[in-house]
Amino acid sequence: MDAIRDYMNRPLYAAVAGFLIGLIIGWFVIGWGLWPVEYEGAGPVDMRLPEKVEYLRMTIEAFGANRDVASARARFNALGEEGPQAFQQIASNPANLSPELVQDFATIVIAGAAAGTPVAEAPTQAAVTPEATASLGGILLPTQPAATEEPAAGGGFLRSLLPILCVLVLLFLAAGIVFYIMRVRPGGLTPRARPAEAGYPPAGPQADYQAAGAEPPMAQFMASYRLGDDLFDDSFSIDSPAGEFMGECGVGISETIGVGDPKKVTAFEVWLFDKNDIQTVTKVLMSAHAYTDDATRQRLAAKGEPVLVEPGTETVLETQTLQMVARVVDMGYGDGALPPESFFDRFVLELAIWSKI
Repeated sequence: MDAIRDYMNRPLYAAVAGFLIGLIIGWFVIGWGLWPVEYEGAGPVDMRLPEKVEYLRMTIEAFGANRDVASARARFNALGEEGPQAFQQIASNPANLSPELVQDFATIVIAGAAAGTPVAEAPTQAAVTPEATASLGGILLPTQPAATEEPAAGGGFLRSLLPILCVLVLLFLAAGIVFYIMRVRPGGLTPRARPAEAGYPPAGPQADYQAAGAEPPMAQFMASYRLGDDLFDDSFSIDSPAGEFMGECGVGISETIGVGDPKKVTAFEVWLFDKNDIQTVTKVLMSAHAYTDDATRQRLAAKGEPVLVEPGTETVLETQTLQMVARVVDMGYGDGALPPESFFDRFVLELAIWSKI
């Protein structure tokens, strides 16, 4: 559980987890559970035109055998707007149907339906009016009015609510992306802005590795904490001089001591992520009390190598292609009822990163 909580404190992992949880809720819970897709029985109107032509051929064949005008008319009307088009194809190519039977079907069934003639008074070919029919190669075809769709009954509220939910999910994802971009700023030399007058310790000067004869780091960051910053979790994007993303690094709260607000931080967790490595390297920067307490030290050792925090302390984190030096620039302990040197009043950490390739 501690490992999961540590990953969730990092914006990248939290964003991925939020996306996956939202996908599962939207797909499985909402899509399959609350509002599943409802399938209804398909009819002749849902068939493609070639299948409608074959269906109509069988209808004409059945009409020639039983002369059941009502059934033939109902089957023809079931084809919808493409019914006349299907009949035109049969009229131009009767195949195994006799032209006389096709003409009778047009005259009695189709033209009678267009003229509104009752089934019992089905007209002969001579009784069909030109206004009710159109001619195709000597065969009379109906001029049918355009079909109108009836609105689907039920489900209107849910259908109107679903787009709203989709918009809310998109806004939530957009807000998460903006938050991540604001928290993780590539390539800068300054940490998350904190005014000194608000009580934050000054960041202090960065180490000049070049003046000391060492290769200058690819990137340097400062992270500052003061008592009361209960959401302290600084993270930074590591980019190459060419602007290529190489990984991330950061520091956050690892362990607190005591109860009540504000939280009393007794250990920080510094980490280095390399996009070319399979694991994130982590070390735990501990107060003197936590470091000397065997139970606390053993428990926190599961998160990373324990390191005693003292002014000027440097610890190295290495991955496959990156090396980071975490240097304690400034620190101070808080006073109170808790054991001495058990929680931090202020803490400033410098993170310097070099590329190993």
